[in-house]
Amino acid sequence: MRGIFGSNATVFATLIAIAAAGAATASHGVAQTTASAIANWPQFKSDNFHTGYNAVEKTLTVGNVPNLVVKWSDAAGSNGMSTSPAVANGIVYFGASNETFYAVDAKTGAPKWHASTDGAILSSAAVVNGIVYVGSEDDYLYAFNAETGKALWSVPTGDSIENSSPVVANGIVYVGSDDAGLYAFNATTGKKVWTTFVSDAITSSPAVKGNIVYVGSVDGGLHAFNAKTGARLWTGRTGNQVTSSPAIAGNVVYVGSLDQGLYAFNAVTGAKVWKAVLGGSVESSPSLFNGVVYVAADDGNVYALDAKTGKQRWHRLVGNFVDSSPAVANGVVYIGSDNGAFYALNATTGAILFKRLVTSQFDSSPAVANGVVYIGASRLFAFGLK
Repeated sequence: MRGIFGSNATVFATLIAIAAAGAATASHGVAQTTASAIANWPQFKSDNFHTGYNAVEKTLTVGNVPNLVVKWSDAAGSNGMSTSPAVANGIVYFGASNETFYAVDAKTGAPKWHASTDGAILSSAAVVNGIVYVGSEDDYLYAFNAETGKALWSVPTGDSIENSSPVVANGIVYVGSDDAGLYAFNATTGKKVWTTFVSDAITSSPAVKGNIVYVGSVDGGLHAFNAKTGARLWTGRTGNQVTSSPAIAGNVVYVGSLDQGLYAFNAVTGAKVWKAVLGGSVESSPSLFNGVVYVAADDGNVYALDAKTGKQRWHRLVGNFVDSSPAVANGVVYIGSDNGAFYALNATTGAILFKRLVTSQFDSSPAVANGVVYIGASRLFAFGLK
């Protein structure tokens, strides 16, 4: 299959030096987010650390989320959506199974532009410096002008980019592929910087902190690589496939496994800090806020665990299984369930603040920005106050 250009992108760029990794002493407190906490939700899990947390969202509160309504639902005809929306500068970006990538107005859902690929789009977009990046099952990573949709470049990987979502740090865009490769491309030109391979497919989405990029694999490992060179630093082993995406707080990285475990590893050394056994496989990706890790499992529960010890604080049943990853903002946890219901939970107690049945099943993970929660299923839904 072909991308929008040939297999090689013409380049002229110099790599920007990447800051050194943090000190080796692990701090188990949860860092709030990357340095650029803004009202947008520009990528999967909000930021490069994949905290799933919006620090500046103040419109929606524990007190008013029971009054949420559907402000609009997808006007673009997405025809099936498991990607998680990205929100930047008044535009919502998302891909669909109909091989189309959409940009719609964040307030109204009115179409802005769309672009076609040669495969289903299960990868969630990242929007950085006026460019939107997204992977496709046609094996290609695409870059579009975020405002106009103009195609800038496309570059191939060795197999489908399935659920792995790109992340951009220090001028490099990272993404995983079903060929077991983690790819690093120049974010401006698309030139390949490096590729490194693990033992099986990468459907997990990479996270970046300092000079280290972290990603899970179907081979059961959480892998850490030098972000500048691709050199392997360490691998933390779990008991089954890792399709969950890592989240970083301080010097600890958290990830789920199909062995029903949520793991915490030292982000510098790879040493296991703790493992918590949940009631089902963990395909959901963890989110972090105020010393608590939030994650869902295939037993239908959302869990809140102490980030330092892994001790469970609460769990809340929301369906039969949950693949959606939680989003956290202003004391509220948002998530979609297999039963087609969208939930808002009290982050401290797990109490259900809001539940609305709107579709057959949610695989998408929510994004919270500017007083609106966006989540996709058969359509893209926007929840806000009246």
